[in-house]
Amino acid sequence: MGKQKKTKKYAVMKKRISLKDQRIKEKDRAKIQPKKEDSSAIKEREVPQVPSCLFFQYNTNLGPPYYILVDTNFINFSIKAKLDLVQSMMDCLYAKCVPCITDCVMAELEKLGQKYRVALRIAKDPSFERLPCSHPGTYADDCLVQRVTQHKCYIVATVDRDLKRRIRKIPGVPIMYISNHRYNIERMPDDYGAPRF
Repeated sequence: MGKQKKTKKYAVMKKRISLKDQRIKEKDRAKIQPKKEDSSAIKEREVPQVPSCLFFQYNTNLGPPYYILVDTNFINFSIKAKLDLVQSMMDCLYAKCVPCITDCVMAELEKLGQKYRVALRIAKDPSFERLPCSHPGTYADDCLVQRVTQHKCYIVATVDRDLKRRIRKIPGVPIMYISNHRYNIERMPDDYGAPRF
């Protein structure tokens, strides 16, 4: 009772036709070969047009009462830091604040389930202004960026780094965030009395 010898089986390979073969037609050869790009050609890219005045001056659409677009994680971090949303916003900006919540953010909170039921209850508060969404899908970050790009009258409240990075590219839109158990605001003009810590 000895060991049986294992025989190696080799896979059957199909032959590949080279590009120089007579059987390939010219038009098929052009499809297969990658096109060589001209390095001296000027590369163009499309950048959305933004009002140039917002780069040099503050946004004139901002003013009390402030409309603040709230993100999902901002509500969650506010609960963890034991901050009252509306009162802390007013303490930060020294003016009346109206927290706004989009349908996408509400859908995201509902998807998070039982663990975030307190955040959902806070978001359903009647003091929050509800903004309907007309676009397909429920990705909240894209929704907030799109809304802020169209209407420059909002402050965006978020803790998400990627969303902050995207919003910083849009001129004239301040960002509210949480640090040291209180709300701070970034890129708010001094004329509006935004606190600097």
